[in-house]
Amino acid sequence: MAENGSVLLHPTPSFFVVRHLYGHVLPTEDDNMAASLRLGRQGMLFGLRLNNFNKCLRSTHQWQDQVRHFFQSPWVLGVSPLKVQMPALSPTMEEGNIVKWLKKEGEAVAAGDALCEIETDKAVVTMESNDDGVLAKILMEEGSRNVRLGTLIALMVEEGQDWKQVEIPSSDAAPPSEATPATKAVATSVVTSSAPSPPSAPKPVTSGPLRLSPAARHILDTHGLDPKLATPTGPRGIITKEDALNLLKASPAPKAVPSVVASTPPSPISAPAASPLPPGSRPNIPPLSVPGKPGAPGTFTEVPASNVRRVIAQRLTQSKTTIPHSYASIDCDMAAVMQLRKDLAKEQIKVSVNDFIIKAAAVTLREMPEVNVTWSGDGARALDSVHISIAVATDKGLITPIIKDAANKGVQEISSNAKALAQKARDGKLLPEEYQGGSFSISNLGMFGISGFSAVINPPQACILAVGTSRAELHLCEDDQTLCTKQLMTITLSSDGRLVDDELASRFLDKFRANLEKPQRMALV
Repeated sequence: MAENGSVLLHPTPSFFVVRHLYGHVLPTEDDNMAASLRLGRQGMLFGLRLNNFNKCLRSTHQWQDQVRHFFQSPWVLGVSPLKVQMPALSPTMEEGNIVKWLKKEGEAVAAGDALCEIETDKAVVTMESNDDGVLAKILMEEGSRNVRLGTLIALMVEEGQDWKQVEIPSSDAAPPSEATPATKAVATSVVTSSAPSPPSAPKPVTSGPLRLSPAARHILDTHGLDPKLATPTGPRGIITKEDALNLLKASPAPKAVPSVVASTPPSPISAPAASPLPPGSRPNIPPLSVPGKPGAPGTFTEVPASNVRRVIAQRLTQSKTTIPHSYASIDCDMAAVMQLRKDLAKEQIKVSVNDFIIKAAAVTLREMPEVNVTWSGDGARALDSVHISIAVATDKGLITPIIKDAANKGVQEISSNAKALAQKARDGKLLPEEYQGGSFSISNLGMFGISGFSAVINPPQACILAVGTSRAELHLCEDDQTLCTKQLMTITLSSDGRLVDDELASRFLDKFRANLEKPQRMALV
């Protein structure tokens, strides 16, 4: 560069360099061409190396695919199962009992096929399959009790898969259900018998002030156990009922109780001299009776409650504690009904007195729709149809199947429906829609000789009719002032005071008696 700032060109044999005012160098066309050649050669070398790497990588992927296929094969991981869980077969069901499996392991199952029979809180319901496949594994055997909703009870596989290689999930393992009555009987026998090698008494593990629940205190005081030996698991160090039962199982059996498994005839046992008990304590009485021998004073045998009886207990407690019951009774003359039954029997039509009562109650409810209501959280709810629930006694408890649209049916049709529903209830074959949704209940104990009683309302219904037996009484006839015999039956209405007050209940009973004493009136209404 010259002093005046002009640019000087220096001729060179291979390139021209242009020098800027500030000393920067700009490449020429030859430089760009040389750089392009160098980059092209490096790109070709990189491409060749990348091709070799891809070939190696593809071979590695093929080997990995083969390994993955091997480890995902049924021989290693097993066949992916279709889970069968405990379903909710009724709106109030929280747990169920497995009564009987209708399919065996390895047997083909189609959608809609019956898998097993489950005892709900109302009846025994058949569970149907939702998928096609093969029943691979039964996780809950017959007799499993108190199986919670959603518990895994069986596994299925798809058609064509090896059901013997089904994969049993470990995380969804079902919790141990309550033992069957037979198992409980064995357990109680073991408790009452004197074990050959009783376990040593546990050492005290608690310190400081003891906190016991009422049930735990009762168990420990009854068996004379030291509360300090129990391990508290409740909140804030409270000894719960389960803690007391665990201590009772770990404690040696009382020596005064005779052995159950003794093969020799029982010999009279002399009672040891009773030592004076400290004031306020309870005697150490064995809680279980010995099978085949008279029970000692204070002994008992625990009988497990069925799901039906537990629900009945909950519903009765709910009814008596939340519904203000009001009672009203009336006597009905059954002479016309008795005579009509005899006339129908001559024509080979057999109906019962209870069938006429159901018809009379349904017709009366249609005449007085203000009684055909149920209670909801916000108040009364008027019903459009008349569905009569009839109480049926079964071995497992009381259940109320429903005769739907009873007001529109004849007495003979009501009779056939009532007989069919009662038999299904005793067999435990009622469907949910056959015992849910009634608007009025009837409980009849007349066949047992009960003259009159008061029934408990079945929530959310507003009323229940209690029917006693008919009796012959002498009355003074108003026409000729002579004595005549009347067949009277006492009817007691239990009504919800929030929905049916005493005046409305009295009018209902008066109209009910008019319909029952004149059966032909029910056909005209």
